[in-house]
Amino acid sequence: MESQVRPAAVRLFREWGIDVQEISSDVSLQTSQDGIEIDILVVNGTEAIAIEVKSKLSQDDVDEHLERLGKFKRLLPRYQNFNLLGAVAAMVIPGDVARYAYKKGLFVIAQSGEDLVILNDEKFKPKAW
Repeated sequence: MESQVRPAAVRLFREWGIDVQEISSDVSLQTSQDGIEIDILVVNGTEAIAIEVKSKLSQDDVDEHLERLGKFKRLLPRYQNFNLLGAVAAMVIPGDVARYAYKKGLFVIAQSGEDLVILNDEKFKPKAW
């Protein structure tokens, strides 16, 4: 799934008016006290979007990603001045899990036929960390 999300991420977020240019996969950091792993990180000069990718998304996956987002800037201080946003992507996303992620302020990326789409509607306001 990551191999599909990675090339689509730039297009998807540009469609939302977020002009991302840089994409990194498997961003990880481990300290003696804590660690973090981000599947895909897309960045421009002021914003960073951390994307968690799963084959089937669960509410626990969403909660774990929210926890990661909460410690992201502490563990990766070079992004301290960035507007950090979050997204989840999966081949299979149950409706209740998609709604939960949406309400928590995350972009929801799903398979739609041969393509990937952001399911969030125009009323959506992403949460910034």
